[in-house]
Amino acid sequence: MGQPTPATDDGWWRSAVIYQVYVRSFADGDGDGTGDLAGVRARLPYLAELGVDALWFNPWYRSPMKDGGYDVADYRAVDPAFGTLAEAEKLIAEARELGIRTLVDIVPNHVSDQHPWFRAALAGGPERELFHFRPGRGEHGELPPNDWQSEFGGPAWTRLPDGDWYLHLFAPEQPDLNWAHPAVRQEHEDILRFWFERGVAGVRIDSAALLVKHPELPDVTEGRDPHPYVDRDELHDVYRAWRAVADEYGAVFVGEVWLPDAERFARYLRPDELHTAFNFSFMSCPWDAARLRRSIDDTLAEHAPVGAPATWVLCNHDVTRTVTRYGRADTGFDFATKAFGTPTDLALGTRRARAAALLSLALPGVVYVYQGEELGLPEADIPLDRIEDPMHARSGGTDPGRDGCRVPLPWAAGEPHAGFGGEPWLPQPDGWAAYAADRQAEDPGSMLRLYREAVRLRPVFGDGPPTWLPAPDGVLAFARADALCVVNLSDTPVELPVHSALLLAGGPLDTAGRLPRDTAVWLRA
Repeated sequence: MGQPTPATDDGWWRSAVIYQVYVRSFADGDGDGTGDLAGVRARLPYLAELGVDALWFNPWYRSPMKDGGYDVADYRAVDPAFGTLAEAEKLIAEARELGIRTLVDIVPNHVSDQHPWFRAALAGGPERELFHFRPGRGEHGELPPNDWQSEFGGPAWTRLPDGDWYLHLFAPEQPDLNWAHPAVRQEHEDILRFWFERGVAGVRIDSAALLVKHPELPDVTEGRDPHPYVDRDELHDVYRAWRAVADEYGAVFVGEVWLPDAERFARYLRPDELHTAFNFSFMSCPWDAARLRRSIDDTLAEHAPVGAPATWVLCNHDVTRTVTRYGRADTGFDFATKAFGTPTDLALGTRRARAAALLSLALPGVVYVYQGEELGLPEADIPLDRIEDPMHARSGGTDPGRDGCRVPLPWAAGEPHAGFGGEPWLPQPDGWAAYAADRQAEDPGSMLRLYREAVRLRPVFGDGPPTWLPAPDGVLAFARADALCVVNLSDTPVELPVHSALLLAGGPLDTAGRLPRDTAVWLRA
């Protein structure tokens, strides 16, 4: 077993660069086409050279994989497709020796329908109280108990042969837990301790605002306040108890909290609750200077009253990749349908993605990098017969699902399957080898080299907030410490502000030394 994280907090998480690892698609160590812990361990030197402070792993637990591992059957076991618990302990320890901490994903809203609790509940045991079972409505109970809809489409209820229905805010294979039951709370606190004792430095909390439900499970009627299952006040007691556990180990939390109300959002970041929460307004913002500045200002203002650091995310395992998103003429993004208005210009998207990387890494707080972003990977088109994401089937085929951002990584241009390992579980597009890490490592102008240099230089911005500088319309310019960040989102080249040195550029300046459109630079004041 790895050494427990000491019960101290040096504040590393306030300005960390954290790399998201979707294990299934990162690197295949045993040649079976599925990424695994052996593959991650073999690539730890790559991650160390990238300069990241921590790794966040999507669920690696035992799972039927009906939702990419977010249907957990056993939180204390690693899925055999990924390896063993002993390998996870070695990975945590080996990463820490390289100065890289580990965060794991916890999915508290639901479990797999193969979880021992749910199997016992179906057999009529007392575990039935750990979930939400209800009789149906209608003359013969043929209608769902309420009007709640699944996040994946369709009703949030499935009927059993005995006539009762059970709640699942996601897929039917993911029954929701009853967080009013003390055994559910105790189990999750025990799970936290299990992983903290193995050296895990933190936890990312999936669907963090959905756990607690109104005890009567009422309909979601227009304007109902408070909502029957989103952001309920009782949830804060859960996270206060979790924080007490984390503080024993010096561990940290990041919550997946999607809330439009800034004041309600900030409540999760009070000193006795979560350390950080994902900032989705920045990720979903179109490529527009005024709106990005407003998102940055609003984010920092939301976090200031509770003293929590902001987080900056351009992409993750659930959304269209940055290069593709920014390559649309209309970059407004609908997270529900992943719909865009125009085809993708990958050259345009790549320029903007490079600029966005420098923008996010220049801001105060925590930056998350989803695997493959440092390679400039675009979204992949997945053949219909190869799509595995349940969102596609549950939507009746109208939602393409999230597999396009989960395609296995290209590591070596000259090797089969671009060096990933065996034949990948999702098909790699033609030309994927052009993005290979080994090729980019040798190219000074590559996306990988840009990320490496940006992460190395990031400390020049210090710890303070940004000071906005006068700039033309369509240009973002701010100072932190003795460094400046300038991003040109306008249609024309712009003059650089007075500076003593050019530290890093997302692309070449023009012949007159001006900053071209869709380009960012870091300058020494």
